[in-house]
Amino acid sequence: MHPAQSDRAAAVLDTLVAHADRTGFRAHGLHVRIGDETAEHHWTPDVRREVHSIAKGVAVLAVGIAADDGLVDVDAPVVEAMAAALPGTAFGPGTGEVTLRHLLTMTSGIDMPWSATELTEWPDLAAEFLGRPARGRVFQYANVSTYTAMRVLETRVGDVGAFVADRLFTPLGVDGVTWERCSRGFVAGGAGIALRTEEVARLGRLVRDRGVVDGRRVVGARWCDAMHTDWVVRPDADPGYDRYAMAGWGGPGRLWRLHGAYGQMVMSADHAVVTVTADDHGGADAFAVAVDAVLAP
Repeated sequence: MHPAQSDRAAAVLDTLVAHADRTGFRAHGLHVRIGDETAEHHWTPDVRREVHSIAKGVAVLAVGIAADDGLVDVDAPVVEAMAAALPGTAFGPGTGEVTLRHLLTMTSGIDMPWSATELTEWPDLAAEFLGRPARGRVFQYANVSTYTAMRVLETRVGDVGAFVADRLFTPLGVDGVTWERCSRGFVAGGAGIALRTEEVARLGRLVRDRGVVDGRRVVGARWCDAMHTDWVVRPDADPGYDRYAMAGWGGPGRLWRLHGAYGQMVMSADHAVVTVTADDHGGADAFAVAVDAVLAP
């Protein structure tokens, strides 16, 4: 631990490191920020790794930046943008009501469960998705929903990977990030970004600070707030999965979080942001509970 790390951040870090060691949670790296003070620990080499659904948070921020520029309207039907991009596509019943907001909050009502080969198995994944019926504002968590949102964004900003690199990652001081692409060359949307633990933490700090980094406005505050407000409530879901916003889950406890498969998480409450990268899908929820407990006032 670096000697300049704060007592509070260091204490939280030490408690969580001890918890991971005691429980066997297979973490790669842990970063704690409280106010402007940080502490960090690594169990494995500090390299870039796939952050899975944390990419959904990147997608939301990208849409927010474009909306701030007046390039997209999150409440406009997406078929208006996609009709020209997908000529000849028979859009499914009800898809004319689906907006970018619905895609980013997983409430399009279009049923298309995740598949490990979805980026390559369809001639055009967005056409397949939007060709299916929409059942109203039904929650359906799926990577293809974010993928389709990024296809809509592409019609307004050009290459989304380049747009995100220039408008989001460069202001954060993160260079050389690539985004996995489908067989047609479009970004994966819901996954496919590799980052170091501290680079993920920069995203958490940006959202905590409502779109400002080092005094520079990167994205409007409303898009950061949208990641942990205006919840889609799922009353029959387990705690920690019973509220979803734009890419963010509510809970456990006072936390909200970005949560990628195998334990990639950005967890925030008040002025604290705790970021973990891991390879432990089953242990992630218990670790989030421990973070909530250690951050309790």
